[in-house]
Amino acid sequence: MMKKFDDLVQAGRVHRTVYTDEDTFAREQQTVFTETWVYLAHASEIKQPNSFVARKMGLRSVIVTRDKEHKVHVLLNRCTHRGATVCREKKGDKTPFFTCPYHGWTFRNTGECAAIPHQDAYGEEFDKRSFDLKQIPFVSEYRGFIFATLNPKKGKKGIKDHLRSAAGRIDEWIDHNGGNHKAISISGAQQFTVHANWKCLYDNAGDGYHPEFSHQSLLQMTQQRYGAGMDLDYFSGGIDATPMYSQDLGNGHTFLDQRPCMYEASAFDRQRPQPGREAIVEQLSKEVGEQQAKEYFEMATGAGMNLNIFPNLLFIGNQLQVITPLAVGLSDMTWYSTMIDNVPASVNTLRMRTQEDFTAFGEPDDTANFEACFKGMQEREIDWIDISRHLHTNVDRTDENGIVTSVISSDIHMRAYYAEWKKLMESSAESTLG
Repeated sequence: MMKKFDDLVQAGRVHRTVYTDEDTFAREQQTVFTETWVYLAHASEIKQPNSFVARKMGLRSVIVTRDKEHKVHVLLNRCTHRGATVCREKKGDKTPFFTCPYHGWTFRNTGECAAIPHQDAYGEEFDKRSFDLKQIPFVSEYRGFIFATLNPKKGKKGIKDHLRSAAGRIDEWIDHNGGNHKAISISGAQQFTVHANWKCLYDNAGDGYHPEFSHQSLLQMTQQRYGAGMDLDYFSGGIDATPMYSQDLGNGHTFLDQRPCMYEASAFDRQRPQPGREAIVEQLSKEVGEQQAKEYFEMATGAGMNLNIFPNLLFIGNQLQVITPLAVGLSDMTWYSTMIDNVPASVNTLRMRTQEDFTAFGEPDDTANFEACFKGMQEREIDWIDISRHLHTNVDRTDENGIVTSVISSDIHMRAYYAEWKKLMESSAESTLG
């Protein structure tokens, strides 16, 4: 009989074992990271034919490839001979074949088994094509973002059905970054390994309640050096009275919008100054004129959007953050920086300085809290994790499309994704491999 999670996920609270139980974590790999669409890569990372990146789909190691016909494949990174990891590089280009280092079996980047050393030893009836690398059967791309699932029903409907209203928010993020999704590319990454369950990281993704407290030292340092009216100071005081808001977009996706405060005037002017900024501003203004330069400056500033695509992709500012579970109490968090191909180089320099800022000064605060939460969850005397903020204050509003909007400090983001998590955890596995 399928396990029910009603006793663990309740209105306004979840049981601590949802984070700490090994069996629950194993079940997540069979459902959450199998039965729904999981983000794997950006199209710019495999832009050229015969390029690839190695990624994780939950605990599953995969290779995301683009073949010579430009088709994208997601291959299990497991040799069909003895099970060894075939590709041991993180990325590459000009790679039409992968050769397993153990016995030299070679596979095309389409998954086809191309060559087996001394194949005659297997007999005349041996069919090497029965040893093709297994593929994730459903791969779909939305405006450069590549997702995959093993679920036939969801796979046939495509990624846009899964994204629902979140697709429009991705469009807005692309619009902030110049409007041409093909001109946006990944320029680098920072990776943190966190000693906490992956959901501790996801809990924080739409949390508008914590900045005033978790990032107090950053806020104080900014105010002492540069005065009031700078970046993130709108999170101090009565934040629920501001026009910022949080939304449940459906299917576990959520959205936190800082733009009403961040872009009330110039977001670029209220940023903490970065190294080399003054020289870039002066040079770019001379090169393209003050008006065009101002547009570039705002583009280089964070988008002011926290868009969370369940279960593993977060849009934070101009960056992408990907959450990867490694074990019940261990996760990787990777921040991918982005650049725009058709702008002056100095614009991307400003973007990079901006993208380095929060990961250097703010993310250590969050990481410390993720690990402290997971440590506290081990204590058996207190069973429940509270997610009830603004559950009973009658502030939520639902529009004609079913989008629920709440104030920015609401726990609506956790309640929304846990509803989807629970549905997936209770579902019958329908996955299939190609």
